[in-house]
Amino acid sequence: MKVDKETEEKEIEEILEDEKVQKALSETDKPTKKTPGQRKEIFLLIGYTILIVVVAGLLNFLLEAGYLPISEKYFPLVKKLILGTILVTAVLFLNSLLRKIVNRKVDDRASAYNFKSLINFISFALITLVIISLVFSNWYATLVSFGVVSLILGLALQNPLTSLFGWVYLLLRKPYEVGDRIKIGNVYGDVMNVGYFDTTLWEFRGDYLSGDHPSGRIIKYANSKIFSEYVVNYSWPLFPFIWNEVKFYVSYDSDFDFISRIVTNIAENEIGEAMMRRVKRLKKILADSMIQELEIKERPSVIFNAHTNTWIEVTVRFLVQPKHSGPTKSLLFTHIMKELKQHPEKVIFPNTKR
Repeated sequence: MKVDKETEEKEIEEILEDEKVQKALSETDKPTKKTPGQRKEIFLLIGYTILIVVVAGLLNFLLEAGYLPISEKYFPLVKKLILGTILVTAVLFLNSLLRKIVNRKVDDRASAYNFKSLINFISFALITLVIISLVFSNWYATLVSFGVVSLILGLALQNPLTSLFGWVYLLLRKPYEVGDRIKIGNVYGDVMNVGYFDTTLWEFRGDYLSGDHPSGRIIKYANSKIFSEYVVNYSWPLFPFIWNEVKFYVSYDSDFDFISRIVTNIAENEIGEAMMRRVKRLKKILADSMIQELEIKERPSVIFNAHTNTWIEVTVRFLVQPKHSGPTKSLLFTHIMKELKQHPEKVIFPNTKR
């Protein structure tokens, strides 16, 4: 069924207006475009902040001068509210300003995301501290009470607190970041969001798929899992590639030298010299490290193994980016089969009629 462009755009707009869709998009940390209007937003932010501070200062002056019809016994409370308003406004202003600076100056999305999460967390802590300091005048009694309450809450909220510490660990140690493809436990996917208490993955493979293809599902797990599960990161910046394989079967009567030569040429042409140069650069980088003896083959290789089904298993091992593994594997297999089938006298496949 054909749908015209106008109808399709209208349907997309209706989908984007859905509250659940907007919430899901916000979790993906969709990057904001850097436009000239951002400078105008900063000026508006400064203007609103100055306006709030001026109004609060004016109210404090009128209160001190006795122009406001407020009983003296409420003076301390009103002053605290005015002071709290000024301090909270200052924190929110710095929060917004720092977030905009990060958007403008930090190009790496994962680093920008971590910076903004840290800024929000510190802002929340400062606002909480301001409220506590204004509500409670006796700091000693407050600290004692806070210690008792913290002990009770610590026991009751052990898992959420562990997840919060897990977020701090993720922020400092960075076993993975937003955008990385990882495997944690038996979960495999791309990191969409790293929150204070949980991480969101865009699942790949899953229960219904065997290849590196998105399953259409998202997975949320507590950050505390980082302390109990191993993490496999496929996006190591130093060497963001993995070895993958394509397998097929041929007869014992096939020409193995011919197959090896044809398949190797196809793999090298499709994979490209760029990745082979990357292996050489990696070896130079690791030359003076503790893993300088690490053996990394620079070119695709072909391996022959005798299989229990009386056929020879041919394995083509090649280097590829994790997120391109599925399409590259399919492309290689298609080209290899197309080329080898042109030589039935040298390459005999299972069920080949002779």
